Amino acid sequence: MTTALADTEEFRILLEDELGLDIRAEDLDRPLDDFPEWDSVLLLRLVTVVESLVGRRIPVVDLLETRTFRQMYEVVVGR
Repeated sequence: MTTALADTEEFRILLEDELGLDIRAEDLDRPLDDFPEWDSVLLLRLVTVVESLVGRRIPVVDLLETRTFRQMYEVVVGR
């Protein structure tokens, strides 16, 4: 696991700070469809921010298959 995003709380803060999403800890397991502001542009911004932060490429195909922010976090940290 990367130390840049050591836990889901750091990932949640990144979603808020970098993407402007209002996400609480309990929202990490809600379906992405519950967030009307979530779209492909934000996904690309997330990939760019995370790749810069962790210093490696993130498999976008795997991110596209996720259904929650927690699942995204798991892809980002390589689980």
